[in-house]
Amino acid sequence: MDTAESPNRRVLLAGALASATVALAGCTPTTSALTAPSSTAPSSNSPMPPPTTPAAAFARLMEGNKRWVSGDLQHPDRDPDRRELVAQQQEPYGSVLSCIDSRVPPELLFDTGLGDLYVMRTGGEAIGPVVTGSVEYGPMTSGTPLIVVLGHQRCGAVKAAYESLRDGKPLPGNLQAIVKALEPAYRQAVREGGGDPVETMARAQVTLTATDLRTNNDLSPLVKKGDLAVVGAYYSLDTGKVEVLSGAPS
Repeated sequence: MDTAESPNRRVLLAGALASATVALAGCTPTTSALTAPSSTAPSSNSPMPPPTTPAAAFARLMEGNKRWVSGDLQHPDRDPDRRELVAQQQEPYGSVLSCIDSRVPPELLFDTGLGDLYVMRTGGEAIGPVVTGSVEYGPMTSGTPLIVVLGHQRCGAVKAAYESLRDGKPLPGNLQAIVKALEPAYRQAVREGGGDPVETMARAQVTLTATDLRTNNDLSPLVKKGDLAVVGAYYSLDTGKVEVLSGAPS
């Protein structure tokens, strides 16, 4: 009788020990639970309110560029929460007109994210009525306080236009429209001279375009009131740094 019951007792004891172990495990916090951040802790990616003045918007962009240069990136406004937040409405604090060059994406080199910038990209920052209207959209419809015209080092579009104008050889197709748009910068570069005429032309294109936007009939009233700044800037492919050429707000 006792011999027959012994295995059953062992089974019951084993079951009881297993149940106790499960119960204790349920009462003991796991490592992940001990180290998990509080749900109320502020997130490093919490969206900052958009700056509303030209100086504040310019400072935000330049701070982002410093992070880009140093590699200490924050990658702000780049998560599903931000996507949902801006899905119905946007409040970009800057408009950037830059080149199509694959090495010069404004959102990256200013360390920004979704809903922060209006971005227009054309070869050599060439402008025309549609591009100008696109640049004007933010300041004229939603009070965007900053426009940045961003040229860059070793611009292929500027080089192609320079050589076309210098040699009197039109480029094929609609590329010639870029050449025509960059002709004023070419003429300025020829007047200025210098050791690297293509770089001189690229910088001239930035300053001429920024001046044209700053003084046009639609944007100049906003600039005069202090509601808008139009900055000409130049990006170094070598260092990642954005250099201000004109129009930095004080």
